[in-house]
Amino acid sequence: MKAIISDIEILKSLEPCQVESYLKSKGWHERTRVPNEVSGWTRDTFADDKLKIYLPLDPSFDDYPRRMYEVMEVLEKAENRSQLDILSELITIVHNVTVQGVVMQIDAPLSEHLNGEVTLVGVVVDKLRKIKTELKNHDYILAIKAYQERLIITCQGDLIKEKNAFVLKNPSNIILENIE
Repeated sequence: MKAIISDIEILKSLEPCQVESYLKSKGWHERTRVPNEVSGWTRDTFADDKLKIYLPLDPSFDDYPRRMYEVMEVLEKAENRSQLDILSELITIVHNVTVQGVVMQIDAPLSEHLNGEVTLVGVVVDKLRKIKTELKNHDYILAIKAYQERLIITCQGDLIKEKNAFVLKNPSNIILENIE
């Protein structure tokens, strides 16, 4: 069974420059470009496989998610990998996402105030990953409780990939959940 990426918000979050870098790293070559609209890409194996990618360059276009979906379909076929695996390399930021996981580490408070860095382990693009976030006051206390009692913590924010790590910026709506 193949996982298909059809979430419009995730497709909207893919940045053209990130996809371009990915394509170059995988042996694709830009063949055509209409500035601020689209670029056309092929591989050296084009004569055999006839695979082309038309990468949309302007995320404000109404059909941007649909075009990114088509890019994902071609990459899945070209690389014989799942779209989820490919997406995990492409994703750089997802706004207003809900993250659920367990607190793995709590750094000591940064000052006399109750705030500090918290590391969660949660599912991002179908894989368990470490997610770092900065929590303050009551949210920091909730994270300590979740850590001590091994509770699941749920929060919202902007998930950003920095190098090979994920950071949750602007965390909000922190909720602890019991497993029963």
